[in-house]
Amino acid sequence: MRPLLPLALATFAVGTDAFVMAGLLPAIAADLDVSIPAAGQLVTVFALTLAVAAPVLSWLLSPLDRRRALQLALIVFVLGNVATALSSNYAIALAARILTALGAATITASASSAAVAITPEERRGRAMALVIGGLTLSTALGMPLGNLIGSVDWRLTLWAVAALGVVAAIGISVSLPKVALPATSLTARLAPLRQTRVLTILVATLLVMAGHYAVYTYIGAMTAEATTGSFPQALTMILFAWGVGVLAGNVLAGYLADKRPALGVSLAALGGGTVLLAISPLTVGHLIIATAWAAVWGATDGMASVVQQHRLVTIAPASAPLLFGLNSSAIYVGVAIGGVLGGLSQDWLSITLLGVPAAVLALLATTVTFAEGRADDRAKISAVEPEYSQ
Repeated sequence: MRPLLPLALATFAVGTDAFVMAGLLPAIAADLDVSIPAAGQLVTVFALTLAVAAPVLSWLLSPLDRRRALQLALIVFVLGNVATALSSNYAIALAARILTALGAATITASASSAAVAITPEERRGRAMALVIGGLTLSTALGMPLGNLIGSVDWRLTLWAVAALGVVAAIGISVSLPKVALPATSLTARLAPLRQTRVLTILVATLLVMAGHYAVYTYIGAMTAEATTGSFPQALTMILFAWGVGVLAGNVLAGYLADKRPALGVSLAALGGGTVLLAISPLTVGHLIIATAWAAVWGATDGMASVVQQHRLVTIAPASAPLLFGLNSSAIYVGVAIGGVLGGLSQDWLSITLLGVPAAVLALLATTVTFAEGRADDRAKISAVEPEYSQ
């Protein structure tokens, strides 16, 4: 537990930094004298930089031991947040967010690969669940706390995130042993990318994240009927229930992935998410029902993120940094696509029915994963069939 906790704190800082900016956009726009859509590009450039840089930097830093890689990434991450907090104009803020994303791009992948390296194989799923749980907890606690701090001054939120990065770096320096990955050639590290199974997992992750975040991005508008006229923190309650559900799903998936076949756990998570998204129009009109639905829906989202990553590292542990970097890219691209598709869907669909096209994306992810499992089973059967001489 001791070396895993600062890894979880590092991913908590990254998650808070990635998502909290959206709630601060009006204050940022007013302070930097730009429009809110222009301020929104600070969020976009962060996500796109992270998505592109994650696999590239994870590969470039793979020869370093995990402690050193995390120290370097956290230094860049902290400097980027400090630069954002001190930015005097929009151009400097934009450049600072790119710098921050370059640091964040390798933190989650390096933290996950370090957790895998220092944990016995039979507890690998739970270790990854704890590390990814930091990222998850940021949606439940980091975002509300960041917005609360930002209501005083949006720059204070960036200072707070930078402080989290400093604490995580100190914790990693003190408690994480030097973790060197197995010495392998570049060809060997890239070999998993030629496997259909790896590409299928990444595609399924992208699709299911697009489905979940097509709804999550607009959850406030979807639940307006339930929250309007109730107490002021009604939407916060729904979002908190979702975050707690995601965290519970992380823990459950980590435990199940260590005890059960990962493919079955993955299908349960993806299929469950499909069902929860599909029934969302029946739940979002009543506050109590919407809150309970959000908690269960969040659990399916949390399960999917852990078990998909667990399946990747099982395929090629030596290539874990590259695979985790690609997985981060798939997640963030999926989040971006989900937000765009969710917005476009509202041109021809009532916002309360947004879960229906989202469920189609999740169903595609489930179908792709099921087909990949069937193909893998057929390959195993073919490998053990006896050969008969005529």
